[in-house]
Amino acid sequence: MGKIDVKLLGRGYAWIDTGTVDSLVEATEFVKTIQKRQGIVISAPEEIAFINNWISKADLIKSAKRYRNSLYGKHLLNVIEDKIRY
Repeated sequence: MGKIDVKLLGRGYAWIDTGTVDSLVEATEFVKTIQKRQGIVISAPEEIAFINNWISKADLIKSAKRYRNSLYGKHLLNVIEDKIRY
């Protein structure tokens, strides 16, 4: 019927099924391992919104301040300071 839109995922992407409690735990451990070993944050909503111009830099700063005592907040500060390379 021509209603499906398929996107092929390239290198660096991983599809993780989380339809069961066990698979959700496995996905959590996978994400935790990647973030810890590679020193990156996977899927930061504010970062994604900022990159896509859905929020302003002022909004991103506000979120970074809100989470300032966490690794997530530090990540957002790095985004603000243009220390993240894609």
